[in-house]
Amino acid sequence: MLAAAVASYVAVRRAAGFAFRSEARALESFAAFTAARTEAYVRAPLAIEWAGLARSVSQRARRLGHVIRLARYLRAEDVRHEVPPPVFGAEKRARPAPYILSPDQIGQLVSAAARSGYRTLRRDTYSTLFALLAATGLRVSEAIRLRLDDLTPDGLVIRCSKFHKSRLVPLHETARAGLERYLQRRLPYAPTEPHLFISIRRKPLLLHDVEVAFRTAARASGLPDRPRSRPTPHSLRHTFAVKALLACPDGRDAITQHMLALSTYLGHAKVADTYWYLEAVPELMTDIADRCERFVMGGRP
Repeated sequence: MLAAAVASYVAVRRAAGFAFRSEARALESFAAFTAARTEAYVRAPLAIEWAGLARSVSQRARRLGHVIRLARYLRAEDVRHEVPPPVFGAEKRARPAPYILSPDQIGQLVSAAARSGYRTLRRDTYSTLFALLAATGLRVSEAIRLRLDDLTPDGLVIRCSKFHKSRLVPLHETARAGLERYLQRRLPYAPTEPHLFISIRRKPLLLHDVEVAFRTAARASGLPDRPRSRPTPHSLRHTFAVKALLACPDGRDAITQHMLALSTYLGHAKVADTYWYLEAVPELMTDIADRCERFVMGGRP
């Protein structure tokens, strides 16, 4: 009985647009575990026992979270299902504060990439890639999947990104000029390769390649190299988002529209992911605190 209920729940989540692959496998495992105990409903003790079979606390919390959401869904129609308490804690760890680069640091990073390694296309590839990430806020995975025909007169077409959605990213004229300069060298080097950015092997870039090139350029620029306090390629996206928030106009309606537009532009599935950037820099937090103080004191927020 529980196996059929899990199948129904998985179908509903997928119909809502979720891939729901690993979650489905976990819930199918839970249904089999419950069936082996001859139980047809979600029972809190069994859910906790099953989730406790995972190796780490974070994995246990994640497994139990899957069952909690399943139980809430099933209990809406049948109160015999029990919603387990989250005894293993939160499923997700708090996101660390992003590393925000200054304009000078971005310039140094791009310049260092343009000097890194031998005088090959590699220099042009990574200096152009890092500049594009800083100018557009693209995910690294989106940038390295770009194809030549994704560069259109209206901007860059980002196809089936992280959440299986496509979007159009406008390009400033300076960013477009930079890409065109890169293509003047890149097209003769690998005319039949459809990807925009390529390695010296004439193949599409890999995430690992980008990370290595970024670390090399960051080290040459004198940026921090401590494990928990160092920039990564994704820091360029974080920096773009924070700059966009700092440019937000005053007024509640304007702020709401600005946040929604930025969330859409960045390809976030939830606007809450965009609000996370509010804690990234002291200027934003100070502005929020000042507005809250004015509101409490009877003024306009």
